[in-house]
Amino acid sequence: MVWVVSCVSETDLSPKRLRRQTPDGLEWFLQRNCALSPRQLGFAFGAIGLVSGGIATVFATQGAWVIAPFAGIEMLALATAFVVYARHTGDFERIVLQPHRLLVEVVDGRRRARFEANPAWVRVEMGRSAYAAVRISERGGGVEVGRLLAFEERVEFARDLAQNLRVVPVAMAARGNDAGMQGEV
Repeated sequence: MVWVVSCVSETDLSPKRLRRQTPDGLEWFLQRNCALSPRQLGFAFGAIGLVSGGIATVFATQGAWVIAPFAGIEMLALATAFVVYARHTGDFERIVLQPHRLLVEVVDGRRRARFEANPAWVRVEMGRSAYAAVRISERGGGVEVGRLLAFEERVEFARDLAQNLRVVPVAMAARGNDAGMQGEV
């Protein structure tokens, strides 16, 4: 089992900072904001497990053996929480806008989803709930993104993406034509 581990700090999460120009087009890369790095989380869980195990051992030596199974259940629950947390530290959403294609990749734990669409036909929608994701759809198909952002950042991201969907394909195509014309002159 391989886990990709990466976290971003809260100051790095502005959608405009997440948008960057690449050779492929405009790209937004959204990652989970981790409160603790996986190493820090491992140390915290280890410390809690040692304390819990130590307390259970003290009680067991005093004759209260019934405490030990509960401490074991607690450590099992902690280990399960650690695995779930570690599985989702590599979650990301990548949106690439090119002149004639919008590519969306979503990784959620072990699940991977990929959506491609023509930017001219794409709709960007967002529900009114604070938990609503940004829906990118075209002709009945679609994908939800933005779940890794706070509500305000999600609203800003949706506006930024919608604005670039209207502007960028034409500008990028014009830049491509200018480069071709410069080569011919």
